[in-house]
Amino acid sequence: MHVLSGGAAAAVVQGVQTEFEKISGSRIDGTFSAVGMMRDKLLGGAPCDLIILTKPLIEQLIASGHVVPGSARSLGLVKTGVAVRSGAAHPSVKTRAELHAAMSAAQGIYFPDPDKATAGIHFMNVLKALGLNESLQSRFRVFPNGASAMAAMAQSQESGLIGCTQVTEINYTEGVDLIDVLPSEFELSTDYTLGICTASHNPAQAQLLSDLLSGRASEAVRRQGGFEF
Repeated sequence: MHVLSGGAAAAVVQGVQTEFEKISGSRIDGTFSAVGMMRDKLLGGAPCDLIILTKPLIEQLIASGHVVPGSARSLGLVKTGVAVRSGAAHPSVKTRAELHAAMSAAQGIYFPDPDKATAGIHFMNVLKALGLNESLQSRFRVFPNGASAMAAMAQSQESGLIGCTQVTEINYTEGVDLIDVLPSEFELSTDYTLGICTASHNPAQAQLLSDLLSGRASEAVRRQGGFEF
């Protein structure tokens, strides 16, 4: 069972994987990264039975014939948050001024791809709104997705680090702490939605996985990670 998914939903897929594989007898082969990258892989012909992206991207793929109409299911809303390495001080980021100060004080700023990742695109726009996108460019630490950005920040030996990505990718990564979500004026809530691919070789098993991912079987792991529904 081939799954292409935005990184924010990786732990949700992994959370139902054992049950799915026990019921179906099939193995999940999952690829998790920036939603734009996952969409491009599907459009490029990568095998895919079920795909998890943002709601607008799933709607586009339904319109283009790559996702089965009527198969879309929401996993919930995910906000964008700010993180530091575990054990580091937690600066306040509740206002524009506080966020500006926290970013300006950081020695390294970790975030996902500003071209293909939902949180990366949004955070770059926040930096532009704060007037920091050029002055702090040398401190940017950019990774393909939020999970890899948070993992790298957790393992870094530098001090004074801060990061921004989906709260799920923060909460699911050992070694980093969620400080807070972005200030209300910069808030971003993303609806992560799955769809069954029209090219699926086993649509019945894809439907089973869809039911597990969007139903009660995954509720606990979704809530724990920061999904809201």
